[in-house]
Amino acid sequence: MYGSMFFWDPTYILVIIGLVLSGAASAYVNSTFNKYNQVKSQKNITGSQAAQFILQDSGITNVSIHPIGGNLTDNYNSQNKTLNLSESTAQQTSVAAIGVAAHECGHAVQDQVNYFPMKLRHAIVPVANLGSTIAFPIILVGVLLGGNRTLIYLGIFAFSLALLFQLVTLPVEFDASRRAIKILSEGNLLTEEEVPLVRKVLIAAALTYVAGALSTFLQLLRLILLFGGRRDD
Repeated sequence: MYGSMFFWDPTYILVIIGLVLSGAASAYVNSTFNKYNQVKSQKNITGSQAAQFILQDSGITNVSIHPIGGNLTDNYNSQNKTLNLSESTAQQTSVAAIGVAAHECGHAVQDQVNYFPMKLRHAIVPVANLGSTIAFPIILVGVLLGGNRTLIYLGIFAFSLALLFQLVTLPVEFDASRRAIKILSEGNLLTEEEVPLVRKVLIAAALTYVAGALSTFLQLLRLILLFGGRRDD
């Protein structure tokens, strides 16, 4: 009775919707970044220089800045206290690059002040990764064992941990962008006219996290619809 899981069934529309949302969000953030990456900052500072200024201005002295490959692969690593800026950010003088660098600095500030949602996200990373890895194998075993509801429900619960991680990520990312806008507005790194442009870039980036959470929710909903109300025959 679970054969439809492996073939087409109407609930696949939820997966398709999730893929469309994620793809659209990714395309939007890339187009927005590319658009404002053509707008050079009037003060002609690079993303790396902006990050260095923000860290110093925030009293953060234990975080180092490192260039990394790729496009929009920027990240802050709280484990080794490194702020990693991609090639499209580190050496560019655009308002988009400065905005992305400031966003990652926002994470460094969160780490400095022990921002609770960030600490919570770090705490649940191991279980979320484990849950997303074992969820479908557990469900598959449950199906092969004649629809063992205990294993199937365990797999659904494991998958829900990935959604929990993404939901916790949302306030972390939005807060980092809020801090970035505040810092850029008060730090004389950008002009008054340039700050709204950065806000557009960061909003576009935040939408990718929203789309990711919605996509995972739709996948979880599909699993619940497929297995949640069924009884063993």
